[in-house]
Amino acid sequence: MLKEAMFYEKLEDKLVNCNLCSHRCRKIADSKRGICGVRENRGGKLYSLVYGRVVARSVDPIEKKPLFQFLPGSMSYSIATVGCNFRCGNCQNFDISQLPKERKVIVGQETSPEEIVSAAKRNNCKSIAYTYSEPTIFFEYALDVAKLAKKEGLKNVFVTNGYITQEALREIAPYLDAANIDLKSFSDDFYKNNCGARLKPVLDSIKLYKSLGIWTEITTLIIPTLNDSEDELQKIAEFIKEEVGEDTPWHITQFHSMYKLPDLPRTPVETLRKARQIGLEAGLSYVYEGNVPGETGENTYCHNCKKTLIQRFGYSIQENKIKDSKCTYCGAKIDGVHP
Repeated sequence: MLKEAMFYEKLEDKLVNCNLCSHRCRKIADSKRGICGVRENRGGKLYSLVYGRVVARSVDPIEKKPLFQFLPGSMSYSIATVGCNFRCGNCQNFDISQLPKERKVIVGQETSPEEIVSAAKRNNCKSIAYTYSEPTIFFEYALDVAKLAKKEGLKNVFVTNGYITQEALREIAPYLDAANIDLKSFSDDFYKNNCGARLKPVLDSIKLYKSLGIWTEITTLIIPTLNDSEDELQKIAEFIKEEVGEDTPWHITQFHSMYKLPDLPRTPVETLRKARQIGLEAGLSYVYEGNVPGETGENTYCHNCKKTLIQRFGYSIQENKIKDSKCTYCGAKIDGVHP
């Protein structure tokens, strides 16, 4: 169904400005769409073309988001529509994220917010995750689902590129409990060339998420030759430590050749280990290696006594030694939201 968009301005001659994401698309003409491909000007009004049109849904471990310190071991009902405001060359979900731009089509099964919340409860999920594509671009739908989920005792999780505007984030913040935000690089050139975006809005967004009390974890996919230098990894670690907080988990994940980057090699495990060491030496309490099941870097360790608290293999938890949000060995507080 069509839904009039939030966060837009009407201009003369039926033009509109969109203020949902940091692209802030200007002077969108009648019958034209913004960069995301799913918000269209019709007669001087901006509409969401994807409200309630679910293209992907699944019951996932919360660890898959990845969120390692938010209700670990729980399941999250995950949903997406088509569309994205980025055009990342490494996108693993390009078949849905880029569909409105590459083929100019909108697909998805009409699903009400009530149906999503009911399905989440029926599947014994503790949360609803807005994921796979970019949740900002289906903001109106996510907001309505999140409000209803909150009333029903479910948590809400954004898995996002962090390109939301301050005004939009403040609107949904009362209903958001956690977010995993991609910090894809610390290079503005990388963002421009690989994503079609800029770095600074992402950094500002990460800080705002944290300041609004939303549990925040950060992910960096390490792509060989593009964002894997020790200098860049050091800058990311220092930004997290100094501007977001040492209690913020940083996920360093392995790249697999994908979409428009088919010729780049898989990230060496040694690079992930080095990146994790950089994060720990920078003063971060929790640094994880991702996409490499069996690596010890996917476990949660006590930041104080260094004992293993949550032992993982992939997305499954083998053992959890956190009780009442504390290390059972030394009693140190373990940051996050624990059952």
